[in-house]
Amino acid sequence: MFSIPCTEENKQKLVRAIDQSENYFCLLNSNQYPDPYSTLNWKISYGDRLLSRNIAEHSFEELRTFLSNSAKPIYGFLGYDLKNDVEKLSSKNTAHISFPELFFFEELVAISEENNELKSSSSLDFDWVEPRNPSTKSNSKIIQHVSKIDYVKNVQRIQEHIIAGDVYELNYCIPFEILDIQIDPVELYFLLNKRSPNPFSGLLKINHQYIISASPERFLCKRGSKIISQPIKGTIKRTENIEKDIEQLLHSEKERAENVMIVDLVRNDLTKTAITGSIKVEELFGIYSFPQLHQMISTVTSIQDEQYDVTEVIKNAFPMGSMTGAPKVRAMELIEQLEVFKRAAYSGALGYIMPDGTFDFNVLIRSIFIDQQEKKLNFNVGSAITLDSNPEEEYEECLLKAKAIFKVLGSE
Repeated sequence: MFSIPCTEENKQKLVRAIDQSENYFCLLNSNQYPDPYSTLNWKISYGDRLLSRNIAEHSFEELRTFLSNSAKPIYGFLGYDLKNDVEKLSSKNTAHISFPELFFFEELVAISEENNELKSSSSLDFDWVEPRNPSTKSNSKIIQHVSKIDYVKNVQRIQEHIIAGDVYELNYCIPFEILDIQIDPVELYFLLNKRSPNPFSGLLKINHQYIISASPERFLCKRGSKIISQPIKGTIKRTENIEKDIEQLLHSEKERAENVMIVDLVRNDLTKTAITGSIKVEELFGIYSFPQLHQMISTVTSIQDEQYDVTEVIKNAFPMGSMTGAPKVRAMELIEQLEVFKRAAYSGALGYIMPDGTFDFNVLIRSIFIDQQEKKLNFNVGSAITLDSNPEEEYEECLLKAKAIFKVLGSE
């Protein structure tokens, strides 16, 4: 047995010790956010039986096989470009960091927060390391790969596609990068989580690569036979007058239109593996507050038809509509044409699947991606473009969403 007091200092010591001793681990952290569907507060797991796919095609079938041969929880992520395994699509752009298309490991040891203690059923033998002062700044500047001028032009191009009837909403994203960087991913995670303590926070290590997530969004989870999706569409800057902020977001016709379009898309995705008539919109236009902004979140649920397994439920909803647009396939085709990078892990999903089929995955937004071997750091931001979008306002929304990341990297 292992048990220590649940303090922020002990959490940092524990994660650092695991980082130094293990090649693969996953930390999931709800930051005590009130969530009726959450089953964990803070949990770090590591293991060594792996599923790592560098090719998108047939990856979901490989995941099904991996699950059928496992009697333990698995942790990992699904990359955005698994879209090519779901639909007849391709990815021709270059990724700033080449993560696997899909990666999971089987849990060997897990340490969870329980009753103000960090506990494990296993005994742990680590070289404990004191947390250091954060070292996250770099002499290298943040490279912005799409200028404001080009961003505005691309938004206008998207609106031309909307007028032509190709799509009616599209999530357009832009990349940022730092080269030749020496950075401590564990320290960076705790810094970002302190500044932006969101409900679907996570830290995943895959050898020399790291995913640091401060995501506010749930992609999909399963509780019993119930499937839950909670798409975010609708954003406003948080000011000192919170009541006014919320009122403005709640009554914005543009933001409501964005949200309801994606709710309809999610309903359609869930229908593919649901019992007929079981789709419900449990909450429409819910307003939730986060440190830098307020978001409009809706909750869509279904009851899983037992003829479909967990892999099919996830595959039929992937990638999440909030990060594509609608109609979904045409939106993904245009994203490939308009964006200058391969999304890779970004706008994929990080989470877990339990032996009983229970699962929970976030949306990999507000996230930092690091390759220690290549000394690269990358992050991306985006927003939903509709006919009513103002290109300059959408650009400012992108920067607002990246505010916490800019801050922890020592940039305004």
